[in-house]
Amino acid sequence: MKLYFMGICGTAMGNAALLARAAGHEVLGSDAGVYPPMSTVLAGAGIAVHEGYDPSRLARLAPDLVVIGNALSRGNPEIEWLLDTRALPFTSLPALLHDQVLAGRRNLVICGTHGKTTTTALAAFLLREAGRDPGFLIGGVPIDPPVGSHLGAAGDPFVIEGDEYDSAFFDKRSKFIHYAPHIAVLNNLEFDHADIFRDLQDVQRTFSHLARIVPRNGWIVMNGDDGNLQALGAMPWTQVVRVGTGEANDVRITDFTESAAGVEFRLAWRGQPWARVSWALSGLYNARNAAMAATAAGLVLHPEDPTRLSLSALARFRGVRRRQELLYDSAQLKVVEDFGHHPTALAETLQAFRQRHPGHTLTAVFEPRSNTARTKVLQAGFMRALAQADEVYLGAVNRAEKLAAGDRFDTAAVVQLLDTQGIEAHAADTNAALLEELTLATLQDRAKPRVVIFFSNGSFDGIIPRYVAAVAAGG
Repeated sequence: MKLYFMGICGTAMGNAALLARAAGHEVLGSDAGVYPPMSTVLAGAGIAVHEGYDPSRLARLAPDLVVIGNALSRGNPEIEWLLDTRALPFTSLPALLHDQVLAGRRNLVICGTHGKTTTTALAAFLLREAGRDPGFLIGGVPIDPPVGSHLGAAGDPFVIEGDEYDSAFFDKRSKFIHYAPHIAVLNNLEFDHADIFRDLQDVQRTFSHLARIVPRNGWIVMNGDDGNLQALGAMPWTQVVRVGTGEANDVRITDFTESAAGVEFRLAWRGQPWARVSWALSGLYNARNAAMAATAAGLVLHPEDPTRLSLSALARFRGVRRRQELLYDSAQLKVVEDFGHHPTALAETLQAFRQRHPGHTLTAVFEPRSNTARTKVLQAGFMRALAQADEVYLGAVNRAEKLAAGDRFDTAAVVQLLDTQGIEAHAADTNAALLEELTLATLQDRAKPRVVIFFSNGSFDGIIPRYVAAVAAGG
């Protein structure tokens, strides 16, 4: 089949295109911006990528099926041509994955407001370390495993990141509804994506829809400490395994410690020891990610006794790019990049780095970029989270001109509130100005070691590598 991916340079679309190519399909696509690293990876796989959207080119190429990414909407010239002419069939990415990749597989669908990418990478990594050849699709750039997508052996499980965001402009169901879970991992649940969901109950509703399609011989692996998940109620149609720190959980995380030397914790399965883990990833949240991934991988391989899955490989797990990724490391300065764009994610990361680096000044640099973060919907939560830092630098609100002033994330108000709490806070009109101010402050103040953490779910206008280069040259 000849498949044409619209928006092919996005992480999910690009990795799905690579899966389709590995499955033997002819694959090509288009994007408004053809940019690395995905464009380079696609070219290396023999996938032609066309710049821009051109209906005449699409008609000339005449693919058997057009796959439309969920970032694209009405007004796109190729979409309008498809709807005007009905000349070619089209589908969403989740529907394509269901039909061409996931049908007939034992699928581990990794869901949650936070931690999906890391937990998906962990589950795939543990299955590979156990000698299996799982398929996987990771919504990021993992270090372990070494690629973001892999078709795997048909008889082995498939691990996929289960996003609750909508599927396409014509299909407003959550992506994960398409993913035919054998095991659904529900890692946590909070209100997010205010452009898609009305409130917390709306998010809970879509998670309950996912839970209802888990078969009776499958499992729901859920965070037993999360009240918003507990509110989903009993799920008697399938098997439920709870993971967390509380005594009522089937899998318990105990003896968690974090210091400059690293992290240690223990896992127990229904009261019996399973593993003692020593690894590099920060935070109790990452220990929970590991416990969720281990439980799901253990159940799919050894349903009668998941503890038969060895967890010794966790000591070698190196994580995912842009998830607490250390970019620069010296005695006086550490620079970290993180994908965080929700208050809880920022707060947990800052708390973990406070424990990991005692005696350091903790500097949080935040770009209000996501469709929710750039509004006032979660502004109070962001203020509480950023108050965990010693210093805060706020970048420009992304696409601020598209929001009414009363709806827009108010950087001045956040700075004012943080100042009243004794936290040095700064905001800049542009990210370029923020870079200049932050770089100058860093180079001038070397009296105390500092950890600088950049939080953004986008590029931050390229200032992160420029900051690293500037401090490296000046240090």
